[in-house]
Amino acid sequence: MCKRIREDIAAVRQRDPAARSGFEILLMYAGVHALFWHRPAHWLYRHHCFFLARLISQLTRFFTGIEIHPGAVIGHNVFIDHGSGIVIGETAEVGDGCTLYQGVTLGGTGKDTGKRHPTLGRNVMVGCGAKVLGPVRVGDNCKIAANAVLLHSIDADSTAVGVPARVVRVSNVRLENERLDHVHIPDPIQQELHRAHRQIAELEKRLAALEAELEKEKER
Repeated sequence: MCKRIREDIAAVRQRDPAARSGFEILLMYAGVHALFWHRPAHWLYRHHCFFLARLISQLTRFFTGIEIHPGAVIGHNVFIDHGSGIVIGETAEVGDGCTLYQGVTLGGTGKDTGKRHPTLGRNVMVGCGAKVLGPVRVGDNCKIAANAVLLHSIDADSTAVGVPARVVRVSNVRLENERLDHVHIPDPIQQELHRAHRQIAELEKRLAALEAELEKEKER
């Protein structure tokens, strides 16, 4: 247990520049507390003490804002940063060295039975607010962007973004058919104004044609 605590503290110190000391991390970091209490809860769950396991997990959720089902499998050197709003489902698996930011959900879709939750490989980074849903597999060293919704498995060394999430990089090489331009993004208000102007111009043409026909009728 002491070895795992030292691993948790080392993971925070490696990946959080705001961490100043191991003592501060041990006392102040909710992610470390959630992982600490998940281990006895998981042990109880594996030994079919389901009520006590869920009791520990729910108390941990109350104090940390992080809900990890006692059935979830969490690897070594995992870093939960900030942690508020994180939900990890019963059959989820989180590999060694993963990083999860606030608001992450490793959940189910409600359509699956048995294995219902995601499996993350080693060194996966899941950005804040991202959702990984269903029994999907995320390969080693993948990155899932903030607020992405991943509904399918992705290979190792991939970067997925968007809703629904799609792979835009593999091994840090941008895919040609998935080039994202975050600078020259069209202005939706301007687009709507252009559309309104086109409609007004069309209506003016039709009105002019009707007025011309009425003038002809009067002349007759």
